[in-house]
Amino acid sequence: MKFGTKIIHGYDMVDKNTGASSIPICQASTFHQCDIDQNQQYTYSRFGNPTRDAVEKAIASLEQTKYALAFSSGMAAITSVLLSFAKGDHIVMCKDVYGGTFQLATEIFPRFGIEVSFIDETNLDEWEKAIKANTKAFYIETPSNPTLKITDIKGVCDIAKKHNIKTIIDATFMTPQYLNATSLGVDIIIHSATKFLNGHSDVIMGIVAFNCDNLYTILKKQQIVFGALPGIDECWLLMRGLKTMKIRMDQSVKTAMKIAEFLQNHKAVKKVYYPGLKTHVGYDIHNKQCSSGGAVLSFELENCEAVKEVFCNVKIPIIAVSLGGVESILSYPWKMSHACMPEEERIKQGVTSGLIRFSVGIEDTEDLIEDLEQAMKNLKAVK
Repeated sequence: MKFGTKIIHGYDMVDKNTGASSIPICQASTFHQCDIDQNQQYTYSRFGNPTRDAVEKAIASLEQTKYALAFSSGMAAITSVLLSFAKGDHIVMCKDVYGGTFQLATEIFPRFGIEVSFIDETNLDEWEKAIKANTKAFYIETPSNPTLKITDIKGVCDIAKKHNIKTIIDATFMTPQYLNATSLGVDIIIHSATKFLNGHSDVIMGIVAFNCDNLYTILKKQQIVFGALPGIDECWLLMRGLKTMKIRMDQSVKTAMKIAEFLQNHKAVKKVYYPGLKTHVGYDIHNKQCSSGGAVLSFELENCEAVKEVFCNVKIPIIAVSLGGVESILSYPWKMSHACMPEEERIKQGVTSGLIRFSVGIEDTEDLIEDLEQAMKNLKAVK
């Protein structure tokens, strides 16, 4: 079954009790127990709910994993996974990582005695050199946010397996449509389902997908005990959003490539970051492990003033945090997604005051390019 069919029919999309073509919203906190001496599947929605179960099974099907668990946000998913490790454990993490993940690793984990080392994710030797006797996990984010650095997923997984280390990937940018992470050896896949999986900027949710039975026991308990659960309405909205993901993503990716090419030739643009461009560092590696460049690109202008001029003049994209919606979104990582990082660290990662991240929506390609062109027409050529 091809992905375009699987995304609609590869899981239970029809309600078994009524035949409804949409899984019902089971808006209940508690469930009548017919016999207090007998266990039943549903008792309290923090422990389990039919609508949440349905979306978890749908994601597991798309990721080709045995399990998937839903959390109240992408950060709740990341935190729950990383807190499955204990005091004295060591995690090796890519240095070009989402700002919230960086903050978790540097500000919260020291209180729990969990050690994190940041390395250049593009260099396989650095992953190996960073291993200590207490190293338990490698954490990958590729393409990274916002400069879209590329990590050799299979290369990292091969190193990890030699040393009995778990591999975790934030696969939000690629989705299961363009990346089959388990086939490359990844143990745990994390998504901010807020983004492309849902695709309508009306849900906040995180997903963790994996195969390990023991990990399921740990993460299911943490899902219940932490209480970091998505609402039932959000679960239903994600089920609905999934059904259109392929057509949404295909349109956005096609447009992203055209926009990247336009920006690459613009006088005011210092640099374009997009894995679909052959000039992108790591293009060959990305092309082997993913089937598209994705729908997010970043480009660097001269300075903050140039960014403000573009933001003031564009008419179609909204200016906002987040990404992955049907509407195009321009973000300013310097003051948005990576504002929690020290300035020195931002600059090291290439997050400059002139950097714009562009999450490409499903609008007409020509309209978006024309809008960018008029918004940038008065910018001076970079030196």
